[in-house]
Amino acid sequence: MTVDNINIEDTIKKVQQLIADEEHMSSALRATLEVMIMLIQIMANRLSLTSRNSSKPPSTDRFKDQDKVSGDDENKGKNRKRGGQFGRIGTTLKKVDDPDEIEILELDRATLPPGNYQEVGFEIRQVFDIEIQRLVTEYRAQVLEDQFGKRFTASFPVEVTKAVQYGNGVKAQAVYLSQYQLIPYQRVQEQFQDQFQLPISVGSIFEFNQQAYHLLEQFELKLITKILASSLLHSDETGININGKNHWLHCISNQQWTLFYAHAKRGMEAITAMNVLTRFTGILCHDHWKPYFQLNCLHALCNAHHLRELTYAEEQENQAWAKDMRELLVSINEAVKAQGGVLSDSIAAGYTDQYRAILKEAEQECPPPLPERKEGQRGRLKRSKSRNLLERLINFEQQTLRFMTDAKVPFTNNQGENDIRMTKVHQKISGCFRSQEGADIFCRVRSYLSTCRKNNISASEALTLLFNGKLPDFIR
Repeated sequence: MTVDNINIEDTIKKVQQLIADEEHMSSALRATLEVMIMLIQIMANRLSLTSRNSSKPPSTDRFKDQDKVSGDDENKGKNRKRGGQFGRIGTTLKKVDDPDEIEILELDRATLPPGNYQEVGFEIRQVFDIEIQRLVTEYRAQVLEDQFGKRFTASFPVEVTKAVQYGNGVKAQAVYLSQYQLIPYQRVQEQFQDQFQLPISVGSIFEFNQQAYHLLEQFELKLITKILASSLLHSDETGININGKNHWLHCISNQQWTLFYAHAKRGMEAITAMNVLTRFTGILCHDHWKPYFQLNCLHALCNAHHLRELTYAEEQENQAWAKDMRELLVSINEAVKAQGGVLSDSIAAGYTDQYRAILKEAEQECPPPLPERKEGQRGRLKRSKSRNLLERLINFEQQTLRFMTDAKVPFTNNQGENDIRMTKVHQKISGCFRSQEGADIFCRVRSYLSTCRKNNISASEALTLLFNGKLPDFIR
């Protein structure tokens, strides 16, 4: 690794050699220097981590112009010009046949030269704009009185229960802004006041979110049934903050369904509490989080993670085999795409042989640590990141290469990572959840909105249906 034109590794090796050659150095000073060198190595390793060689997000990269390894294509984004890309489908305004308002612009005939004129048509231009306004509907229930003085009052709509109340449109808009657009409650309150001239309290906004949560109880049960019937699922988790304490937001998803849930733990305790993956028997795609292997299902590993780790092994630990393996995985992925999503048995066998040959050579280049232990040392001997990666690729060959022979299995776990990304956006905007209830509301509402968007229903339409007492057809 190089920082400010200084090769950190070479410099550390020189210092270590100088210390070893110094015969008259005291034991205390030698130990102190060794600890300082260790700390420098740790900090240097952390400094070298980027989105190219680790799971760190691109937003944390120190240098934004560096090449990135992203998902299925390691060259994605390279040499790309600014602006719209060739072949993209652009969007522009088009005239409509039924404008809401028509304003006729007449010529001032006094400004025209003398002569006889007749109208032959119009030149048309349309301006698209929006009108934001409050709508108050007053229901007047007729009251009749008979000859005996007994009164009879017409029935109000079932949803109209108070003298003054908010309508379903207000509720849907408040939940849309706070849970989908992730706008903090106070700013939602300001928008209602400034744009709609409608006073609304933060407590009312939270109450609307609670209503959405309870209305979605049946949807979540049906969603879990759909998820359990899926042949492939993606799973991922990310840290969240609930009332100042670390928790985890878990995501189970595929191209059609999304389910979020929050739990204080990341591992098997949380998985068991949700009781979804524990009943799943299909293929689970994930990033090699060990508790997943306790589940009674098949596994497929995220090769985007492998590509990043191989890049780190090549660039930071000078592992030649890592470059060969990275290029092989990318080549296999390209071959799978070219063959329509799955390789024949003979082609897959050839790639498997190449895979094993690279790992066999890697055993020589990156051997396991010597079995010598210091006095009192217990447990598994410490390994380098490259060695850990090598052992995983050896031990989980089938799970790593499953995408070659099963058309359902993707090369990466990008679906799960994409579905969970908005959680990070929420934390950047709002910081944390104030309570477990707030996190649960977020998870259930976002599960609904994400699933609806995957089934071509917009967030606004989905929330309007919800508060009108309906669920989308695809989940019924």
